[in-house]
Amino acid sequence: MDPSPNRPPADPICNDHPMSDLPNPGGTAVRLSAGRYEAVVHTVGAALARLTLDGTDLVLPVADDELAPSYAGKTLVPWPNRIVGGTYSFAGQDHEVPVNEHATGCALHGLMCFTDYAVVSSSRAEVALAADVLPRYGYPFHLRSEVTYRLSDGGLEVTIAATNVGGAAAPYGASSHPYLTCGLEPVDGCTLDVPAARVLTVDERLHPVALAAVEDEDLDYRGGRVLGAAQVDHAYTGVPPGQWEVSLTSPDGTVVSRLRADAPWLQVYSGDLVGRVAVAVEPMTCPPDAFSSGTDVVVLEPGASHRLTFTIDGEVSPR
Repeated sequence: MDPSPNRPPADPICNDHPMSDLPNPGGTAVRLSAGRYEAVVHTVGAALARLTLDGTDLVLPVADDELAPSYAGKTLVPWPNRIVGGTYSFAGQDHEVPVNEHATGCALHGLMCFTDYAVVSSSRAEVALAADVLPRYGYPFHLRSEVTYRLSDGGLEVTIAATNVGGAAAPYGASSHPYLTCGLEPVDGCTLDVPAARVLTVDERLHPVALAAVEDEDLDYRGGRVLGAAQVDHAYTGVPPGQWEVSLTSPDGTVVSRLRADAPWLQVYSGDLVGRVAVAVEPMTCPPDAFSSGTDVVVLEPGASHRLTFTIDGEVSPR
């Protein structure tokens, strides 16, 4: 894992040919542009690999020939975050999915992070991707996963949709794993604003323990607070009704990166494994270990669909 992601993009934006078929860990790179914004989407994991405003990075950039560090930009379905022990029960049946983080004994981030999505349609400012979540041991359900990235002069809109194309009800949750950055400034000096009143405490293996008031855990970022050396890797809830906004602002105030969503949960991670130059902000439909607890799990009946939409934009002013 490269802890120093300050690097140029692998290729310039190509307006005449927005897709380039390169044999790289991200699959096909799809390049989008609109107004002052440019973006790169990788088909593997339907991942956001880059978003810039006036050339300034608003999310942690992932090069075309790079294996994304710490799930950067990946789409997280059919569950976000973790399943403790990789085991859960649904509709009276016990299931076991592979544990892929043995230090914590958890199954992280669903099943599609390293699946190559097909490009369904694309234009200069929009790309639609799709892939099947095929039945398998531990998740014997069949879903169609669709992810759309739409860039405009107001920023980037991302929609993660799923349809149950199988014959049985399926448990489901969704998220995305963007890392907000202020032009790769160290986050210790940045101001983080998270409008959430409650936080899910965890043990030393990041297993959920209990909900607590953010002020009781020294994890209160409402109204903005300099991150400093704080290490954060927690799920938040108790967000305002309707759409909420998380922002990261550079020390001098010249760069702001923002994510907006209406999901009931979000994970915030201080980016320690990516050199603390970006903060992961993951809008989630359910909390960690939801398949075990049942909290806010979406039950997709055959033929039913679900959508999660969020936006990322920013501000860049002269220094």
